[in-house]
Amino acid sequence: MPAFLTDDWFTTVEKLSADAGDLNLPPALANLAINLVVANADNTTEVSLESGKIQKGLSPNAKTTLNMDAETLRKVFLEFDMAAAMQAFMTGKIKVQGDMSQLMALQTAKPSQEQKDLFKRVLEHTA
Repeated sequence: MPAFLTDDWFTTVEKLSADAGDLNLPPALANLAINLVVANADNTTEVSLESGKIQKGLSPNAKTTLNMDAETLRKVFLEFDMAAAMQAFMTGKIKVQGDMSQLMALQTAKPSQEQKDLFKRVLEHTA
């Protein structure tokens, strides 16, 4: 299993995303693009969440950038732990740049079962 946020991990995520096909997303998530800058002690990784899928690199379509650590990214975006998201935001572990309304869409929209299944498979393939 590839380590989280490594090139091998992104390759695995790309394949799983392609295999998942249509994620049947609600419009709020289907049209959402957010950049994620993940900083750890030794490096920074640029990621985007666009059309319900995690991708390597920043999206030119994103109006919002979230800065966080890898543990927070994993809990919030792979495990859909909204309590962790709120706690991270309140304690400053998530910093927001840009359009805050994008976060409201993310908070209120419910992921489809297909998206949940995809992220569950991604989590199963993450060391």
